Amino acid sequence: MKWIRHLIALFTVSLLLLPSAALAKSKTLKVGDKGWKVKTVQIKLNDIGFKTPTTGKYTKDLSRQVRSFQKKYKLQATGAVDDKTYYALLQESFKKEGIRGVRGQDIVKTASLYKGVPYGFGGTTPKSFDCSGYVQYVFKKHRAILPRTADLQYEKGLFVTQSQLKPGDLVFFSTYEPGASHVGIYAGNGKFWNATSSRGVMLCGLKDDYWHKHYYGAKRVLVS
Repeated sequence: MKWIRHLIALFTVSLLLLPSAALAKSKTLKVGDKGWKVKTVQIKLNDIGFKTPTTGKYTKDLSRQVRSFQKKYKLQATGAVDDKTYYALLQESFKKEGIRGVRGQDIVKTASLYKGVPYGFGGTTPKSFDCSGYVQYVFKKHRAILPRTADLQYEKGLFVTQSQLKPGDLVFFSTYEPGASHVGIYAGNGKFWNATSSRGVMLCGLKDDYWHKHYYGAKRVLVS
């Protein structure tokens, strides 16, 4: 029986390593549903020109807009968001909102310049950074605009798995509160730059015990 328990443990760990979005991706969204994924659908619809409030609630009005999107992009017009519709919506939104003309390696190089800058809650300059203030500042140096907080930064770009990560991607963690509450910049080779509350800006590893346990997901905001 020990080997069965071992297999169960391995399976559980493998699920934890997947981005939360990937775990939820199989559920078809329909009228009456609510939550972060519905809000993502609303945000992405707005990105490509539809007008819908970002309430996180799947209403009949939202269903009509989804149906219009499906017709426009030659998908089955059900008004519900299945995997195919969700992926198409993310792709079309990324074409509009993705940051162009910036190389991931250049972002990483800029990120490394601030090694050792102390942490400060609410910090947005090289005097002190919090995690999202640091990421926003680095990208702004390349005239690339990101939202101010980690949870809003998580709403941008395309979901990527750890195996798909490229330098310049954003990596997110659940730390002091549920959801995407900490963010860093992937540097390659399993490492990422981030502003930590203990040691300020530093290079950390995704396989480090703490970050491994708190990993939430990753997003690509740079158009390759």
